[in-house]
Amino acid sequence: MSELWEGIRQALMLLITLDGDLLEIALRSLRVTLTALVIAGLIALPLAALLAVRRFRWRRAVIAILNAMMSLPPVVVGLVVYVILSRSGPLGALGLLFTPGAMIIAQVIIIVPLIASIAHQSLRDLWSEYHDLLISMNVTQTQKMATLLWDARRALLTAMLAGFGRAIGEVGAIMIVGGNIEHATRVLTTAIALETGKGDFALALALGFVLIALAVTINFAIHALTRTEREARW
Repeated sequence: MSELWEGIRQALMLLITLDGDLLEIALRSLRVTLTALVIAGLIALPLAALLAVRRFRWRRAVIAILNAMMSLPPVVVGLVVYVILSRSGPLGALGLLFTPGAMIIAQVIIIVPLIASIAHQSLRDLWSEYHDLLISMNVTQTQKMATLLWDARRALLTAMLAGFGRAIGEVGAIMIVGGNIEHATRVLTTAIALETGKGDFALALALGFVLIALAVTINFAIHALTRTEREARW
């Protein structure tokens, strides 16, 4: 029990003194995750809008695939990305394996289905309200999508925050494609796993506190945005 309290005390000291290793790992995690989030948003949000306003032959199949990929094991994504980026893989010449770039690619693949599926649900409901109006105005498909994306921006931000929460807490795929290299690809989740294995509970707990703080902040933000969205509709 005394070891636990001593670990917590040392962890709090690392947080209060802004330990260099702690800051480096936390900032790298945020940089990688935010980059992946922006890229994923640029892919997922237009895709969700397209699925909401356009009817085409394989639309239901695409939606079903997106929903199914939400439960895709991250380690499988990491394995696929590893094979593609390895020296013998099709993109091995790019030299991205065991770099932040590989970690970003893995996170993008993991969170695109999540963001697209959540966003599509909101945009589909909004499209049912706007359908007749936008059709009568004879606007283009791009204008329809832009209108939906703008008017559903609060709900879409909730989808983005959900994607951020999924990405920042990922460890399996990141460990495989990033390698957990010190001062290069070590992020919050992989560092926690490593430091726990080494017995350095102080740094592991400090990193855990940062991760928990981020998760709680994201949950509060999603709750606040969801509540604001409901009040706006009323």
